[in-house]
Amino acid sequence: MATPSVQITSAKVIDLRVPTSDQMLGSDPFHKEPDYSSALLHLETNAGLLGVSVVFTVGAGTDWICHGIEDLCQLIIGTDLNEFSAEPIQLYRRLIDHHQLRWLHDGVFRMAAGAVINAMFDLWAKSLDKPLWKLLADLEPEFVADCIDYRNISDALTRDEAVAILKKQRATVSQREDEMATLGPKAYCTAGWLGLSDDEILGTIRKLQQQGFDSFKLKVGRDAEADVQRIKFMRDAIGPNCNLMVDANQYWGLDEAKQHVDRYRPFGLKWVEEPIARDDVMGYRELSETFAEADFGFACGEQAASPVIFKQLLKSGGIKFCQIDAVRVAGVNDVMAIILMAAKYSVPVCPHGGGIALCNMIQHYGMWDQIAVSGHSNTQLVEYIDFLQEAVEHPISVRDGCYVTPTAPGWGLEFLPDFIERHTFPNGEVWESRAPEKKGAAFER
Repeated sequence: MATPSVQITSAKVIDLRVPTSDQMLGSDPFHKEPDYSSALLHLETNAGLLGVSVVFTVGAGTDWICHGIEDLCQLIIGTDLNEFSAEPIQLYRRLIDHHQLRWLHDGVFRMAAGAVINAMFDLWAKSLDKPLWKLLADLEPEFVADCIDYRNISDALTRDEAVAILKKQRATVSQREDEMATLGPKAYCTAGWLGLSDDEILGTIRKLQQQGFDSFKLKVGRDAEADVQRIKFMRDAIGPNCNLMVDANQYWGLDEAKQHVDRYRPFGLKWVEEPIARDDVMGYRELSETFAEADFGFACGEQAASPVIFKQLLKSGGIKFCQIDAVRVAGVNDVMAIILMAAKYSVPVCPHGGGIALCNMIQHYGMWDQIAVSGHSNTQLVEYIDFLQEAVEHPISVRDGCYVTPTAPGWGLEFLPDFIERHTFPNGEVWESRAPEKKGAAFER
């Protein structure tokens, strides 16, 4: 299924960091001054193909993930791409079930494993000259089903159920590809970062509206009175017919969340995102029951660290919007499982984007879901942030409020050499002269 004799010859991991804290971009209640960063993996081959993946972070800790990726790459140097493409589950299990590393469980370990798996899928797609979404859409239902580890999710999704979900859409895959050949998933954008003024937020809204957007999000969490005023400001700015969402980034405990969210009822919200901890499944279930009559639902998932947490969130009815992240879990295999579970429970998949190149990745998952899994685009929104697109050879673009369908082979994650050179941490040009207290773990707020 892949070009013969494509072998992994070496791996290079680069710590990329951008001082976005200077402009307060990405600011929320917890991440007050983030520096958007990525652990960038390059898998080199004897065929001239380069497998690329990223793990997004917000500054300090990027080096931790870089080390994890480097460590795991020892296991794939010298392997053949055909071995991977024949049975992707084998590499997945080799990494996730490592008899010693498994002790580390989720978090950095799972994200590092995901970087390796995602780079291998990138290589596979490039060997076939296909964008990643097309590679996934072309896979037979049984093959996709066999990419998934069912050990801890079979009470929510069995292999037979996965095959049935995919076969149900199989007859219309070509039609859906044609329908999405130019414009891909519908997008939404965060306009209301906590560090921005009302005038700055309004300017962002107007720019996005000119691009066809009708769905907007703002950050909440630190000050109840200020939050309500900002929500009202946003609703007045976008009008009654646009989608409006809020995101608390896990800032509250359960009781505090109830008090805050109760004040949001009048504003016609679509969802309230991450009001409590990412893994508080019982808390999300209680919130969904408390606000069962509200016109909004709860969204979670960008920091959910495994398919098991998604299983619980979906099966319990705790969330109405499933927010996968491209790099939080262990790569394509895990995301396949999560998207299929969401389809079984009829929960829209609304991927989390932003950061450095996350949107470049999630557009492929949105395409695959809407073409081959859910088979429609009626309920989903895919996050869009245009930060740092000058960093890559194949920047994302939007038109009429939708992603323009990606056509570059693989993920489209090729970074420009000059950007890499300038932003490599800690010796790149943008970091050499930066004060020590403004970089890495020493940067406390």
